[in-house]
Amino acid sequence: MPYDPSPRAADVVARTRALLDEVAPPLERALLGGTPFRDLLPDLGAARARVKAAGLWNPHLPAAHGGVGLSLVEYAHVAEVLGRTPVGHFLFNGQAPDVGNVEVLAKYGSDAQKHRFLEPVVRGEARSCFAMTEPDHPGSNPVWLGTTARRDGDEWVIDGRKWFTSSADGAAFAIVMAVTEPEGRPHERASMIVVPTGTPGYRIVRNLPVMGEVGTDWASHAEVVFEGCRVPAENLLGPRGAGFRIAQERLGPGRIHHCMRWIGVCERVFDLMAHRLATRELAPGDLLGTRQFLQGYLAESRAEISAARLYVLDTAYKIDAVGPKAAAVELGGIKFFVAGVLDRVLDRAIQVYGGAGMLDDLPIAWWYRHERAARIYDGADEVHKANVARLILKGYGAEVR
Repeated sequence: MPYDPSPRAADVVARTRALLDEVAPPLERALLGGTPFRDLLPDLGAARARVKAAGLWNPHLPAAHGGVGLSLVEYAHVAEVLGRTPVGHFLFNGQAPDVGNVEVLAKYGSDAQKHRFLEPVVRGEARSCFAMTEPDHPGSNPVWLGTTARRDGDEWVIDGRKWFTSSADGAAFAIVMAVTEPEGRPHERASMIVVPTGTPGYRIVRNLPVMGEVGTDWASHAEVVFEGCRVPAENLLGPRGAGFRIAQERLGPGRIHHCMRWIGVCERVFDLMAHRLATRELAPGDLLGTRQFLQGYLAESRAEISAARLYVLDTAYKIDAVGPKAAAVELGGIKFFVAGVLDRVLDRAIQVYGGAGMLDDLPIAWWYRHERAARIYDGADEVHKANVARLILKGYGAEVR
């Protein structure tokens, strides 16, 4: 098939899996055991050094930017492997939101911006965050923002409040979406501006307690405010008023990354669920897996995961061939379809494990807490379904709002 891994990609996948199987388990156990992510940074750093030494660092980036140089389809196979553990992407420097920020900086950043902001992230010496979502405006309408940036001489002055700014805790800089053209058309009012997190007027209000878990460092989501926050005019990223367009470009490859990570989660959880059904006894010699209802869980999960993988790989292949704009229906479709599969597989696995499924002895409950948001972030499922339907109807000559 055209999206089977090339020999080179197959080699990268195999080496990635082998190294991940070696270094990830103790880190995962510590994370699930309640060790704050920031306290794991020394051990994570040692494991990341091994990834660098193996030549597997930045598998999502072209070689010109210090990466492995895989196509989107090739990297999709790697992302699935990395998704099998909560620490996988971080170990290989392929974690969100850095991957999207790096892509934006690589395409739109000035030489000075690349030197100051892009290169440290690529080397793994710094992290970043992306501040777009706001508590006072619906995420389903990303062109309606309350955060503003006004030009004052050679500076931008930013005021506003954001939340679910993932990984802001410990980040070196934020890429902020703010309205710079208040009289512009709806999709041309916002711009992207790079804000070093040490800038006066930038403040983390709190790390948000997601499903009761606050999180630290990369594994966190923050509420942040900008209060008369001044940055140099040259911190504008890309053209004025192009923030929404750049954000849309950022979401194309990023959606492939997310969806293949979710499939990796599903495959790990499927293995755990199958093992439970094959070994758990309800009475001596009476296996849990003999129950037809639970056999249905296993069969449905297998079919859905396999279908989701092919859907995402086909979308990645189309993006590689003709670009993300021509794959708009597919990009919307994989988002809600794979998020739904992920939600169902996790829920079935918890049910199969019973009380044990509610504990963090296994990663199932951890993912259930953190990945329920998959149907919300990057656009709620309902929004994507409506947009996909509008695009399809447009092809039949109907204009539907």
